[in-house]
Amino acid sequence: SAVAQTNQKTNMDMKKLELVQEWDKTFPKSDKVEHSKVVFVNRFGVTLAADMYVPKEVVGKLSAVAVSGPFGAVKLYAQALAERGFLTIAFDPSFTGESGGVPRNVASPDINTEDFSAAVDFLANEDRVDPERIGILGICGWGGFAINAAANDTRIKVTVASTMYDISRCTANGYFDQADNADARYEARRQLNEQRTKDAQSGTIAPSQAGLPASLKGNEPQFVKDYFDYYKTKRGFHPRSINSNGAWNATSSLSFMNMPLLAYAGVEGE
Repeated sequence: SAVAQTNQKTNMDMKKLELVQEWDKTFPKSDKVEHSKVVFVNRFGVTLAADMYVPKEVVGKLSAVAVSGPFGAVKLYAQALAERGFLTIAFDPSFTGESGGVPRNVASPDINTEDFSAAVDFLANEDRVDPERIGILGICGWGGFAINAAANDTRIKVTVASTMYDISRCTANGYFDQADNADARYEARRQLNEQRTKDAQSGTIAPSQAGLPASLKGNEPQFVKDYFDYYKTKRGFHPRSINSNGAWNATSSLSFMNMPLLAYAGVEGE
């Protein structure tokens, strides 16, 4: 809304983003909602881009949901929720997609948690939203960020996390805790910090070697096959999706190893 945009401009300058205006999603456009692009700024000064979906039959103040994830993929579910009466935004996290921030393809437990609260900032100042009825939905890796945001942000009234793992635990210990020992964690940190030195020398940030392959050999773990079946096929491929068309920066893993995302989940108000 104009109010939300004005408030954001008053508090900090928004970077001009080049936003795609034509429909380019992996799912068909609904005739039950109005779709538009919006922008807002998080507390780290990164301008975030989002798709906003508003039910065409708007009556009074609406409940709202901010959606993000999966981890490095395209946005999901926001349009379907809008068809059911919610005003929704599906945002690209900092450093990814159409959102701002450099270097690109960086994931951060702190900044990506803040991205959710910045989305709540936007929704709480949207004219058509009831600020007492704002929820968030985090998918895949963004499920952990959503829970982390909800543990700290009392404006978030409902939180849903659709995820199969705790991303910080998985980063530190490996899938299925296969590397859950001090020696393995130290070696992983040693290699990543060695990469930081190389990045500083080259002036570029190397991508992770753990990105999805161009094709499968057949002997990959089931979870890799499942990832491939989504990100690398027509079902979910998108040119702006990191897992479809690239890889996260290798050294992003360091911050996840050092920050247990779910440490405060469920502590307050029990």
